[in-house]
Amino acid sequence: MRNKKGLSIGKTRSALYKTAKILGDINAIKRGTIGRRVTHRVSGKISARLLSKFVRFLSKILKLK
Repeated sequence: MRNKKGLSIGKTRSALYKTAKILGDINAIKRGTIGRRVTHRVSGKISARLLSKFVRFLSKILKLK
């Protein structure tokens, strides 16, 4: 497959997610719930990392790749 320069679906999706994240931050600031949003974001990152490590551990035990 050749590397095509320009707009791809992945780049478009990434840009849309980043835009939604920024808009969510702005909305939280307007509503005064920025602390809650930061807490949810941090807890989501921590739980995703823990889940990822757990899945990798299980795959090593079960020898899945």
